[in-house]
Amino acid sequence: MTTMRTAAAGSLAAAGLLLTLAACSTPAATPSSAPASSASASASASADAGPCEGVKVIVDSGSLDQAAADTSACVDAGGPTLASDVLGKADVKIEGTAKYPTSFACRVNGVPAADFDIKHKGGTTREACDDKNTVSYWALWVKPAGGEWAYAQEGLDSLKLNPGESLELLYTVDNEPAAPAA
Repeated sequence: MTTMRTAAAGSLAAAGLLLTLAACSTPAATPSSAPASSASASASASADAGPCEGVKVIVDSGSLDQAAADTSACVDAGGPTLASDVLGKADVKIEGTAKYPTSFACRVNGVPAADFDIKHKGGTTREACDDKNTVSYWALWVKPAGGEWAYAQEGLDSLKLNPGESLELLYTVDNEPAAPAA
């Protein structure tokens, strides 16, 4: 069992390194498609309801169903803008991880709280923002104007978004939902 946990933690660390170095490497495979939760569908649908001349921002707490995190907004962007700046303009508060404090989101608008039990296939866990959680995380997705959702290949502090694009932070537990709602 310890070997499996160590392997899982090593896999997560490798995935984080790949995301950080994605600009210099081949794109990571997009997780397999699975049905999105009802929270995913509602948050994505509300952001897609109207036109956005800037960058659409969607935060979806997925199966956590934590309304404090969920939001959708249209942010003015005159040209390429860092994802971290877009989220700041949308009044989305990000707390990073210990190892990647500005690249990854550990908490979004305080979700999940440090004392919140996250239910997963193996039991429950709590998010300590110490880069050791291997079952749940805020996944970062990008959708080009008129395109399909794709897993972001850069972190919040290096990903640049253009007007007409969409950005989604989607909370994923046990790899579900595997992608934002259409």
